Amino acid sequence: MKKIIVITAATFMTLFSANAQSDSKALQLGAKGGVNFSNIDGDDIGDNKSRTSFNVGLVAEIPLTERISFQPELLYSGQGFDIQERDQDNAFDTDDNIEYQLDYIQVPLLFKAYLIKGLSVEAGPQFGFKINEEIDFQPTADGGDVDIDRDDSNVKNFDTSLALGSSYKFDGGFFVSARYTFGLTNIFDDNTVFENVDAKNKVWQFGIGFMF
Repeated sequence: MKKIIVITAATFMTLFSANAQSDSKALQLGAKGGVNFSNIDGDDIGDNKSRTSFNVGLVAEIPLTERISFQPELLYSGQGFDIQERDQDNAFDTDDNIEYQLDYIQVPLLFKAYLIKGLSVEAGPQFGFKINEEIDFQPTADGGDVDIDRDDSNVKNFDTSLALGSSYKFDGGFFVSARYTFGLTNIFDDNTVFENVDAKNKVWQFGIGFMF
């Protein structure tokens, strides 16, 4: 993990020209939110459907040079995947679906490089703390939630990912962003029936925010 951080920072510091710069030399704080399209992926995972949820939280930007910033964030992130329901003969999909919901508090620690004023790319590690796990048999209506107790869960309470993205900050502080995060560690606990199962989180995030 330390090697990833060092390599990412070193790459950003050598790639971009002197014309690219941040719009502020001071610490900035802000809020952001958006939509998640999440799933799990791995050698032992079939074709799951993605779960649509949301992310919301706080963001800070700490300038390191004229064009490089450090951007820590604290986010609630709704993740997981959809399990498509089938009829009794398992012959075809119905219109209903079941969501396996894995909700995290995510802490991205990103290095951000400005290509031109306002437009930046970002990358860095992300550390996730699971706060909720449930199966929802009625994701488009109230009810149908079956909570999974931590003691009965097969999913680890901690997850590590790598985040890659881009954002554009307008004059005044409003910004839009797009990001892809992919897991670096298996989500299943090795001390369960899912021992040695290769399964990792992956999430597309699209959002808006404001820096104060």
